[in-house]
Amino acid sequence: MTATPRHLAQIVVDCREPKALVRFWARMLGVEAVDRDRGWSHVELPGGARLAFQPVPEEKAGKNRLHLDIRVDDIGGAVAEAVGLGAVRVGGTVTDDQGAFQTMRDPEGNEFCLVTG
Repeated sequence: MTATPRHLAQIVVDCREPKALVRFWARMLGVEAVDRDRGWSHVELPGGARLAFQPVPEEKAGKNRLHLDIRVDDIGGAVAEAVGLGAVRVGGTVTDDQGAFQTMRDPEGNEFCLVTG
C-alpha cells in the first residue's frame, strides 16, 4: 500500500489570548504575526509550517505533552531576550553531550526549550 504524501502544515496551541500570545511568538521567532477570523492568530514558520493560536475558554492546566525546541547560539542571551518578552525561566540550564537546553514558559504558561548543539 502506498502512503499518501504528507507534510506538517500547522501546530496549534490552545490559549486564552491568541492576539497577545502570537505577538510573543512572532518576536521570539523573528516573523510577522497574523490575526485571523474567529479569534485565531498565527505565524508562518520557515519551511512552510504554521504555528497557530486557537482561542479556548479554559486556563492551561498541567504539563504540556508537546513542546517546541528553539535552537539558539547563546542560551544566556536567548533567555534574557525571552524573559524580556514575557517568558519565565523554569529551573536551570541543563548541559549534556548533545548540547544545552533551558526550559521556559511563554506568557500563558506553555513550556518550550531554548537549545544549543
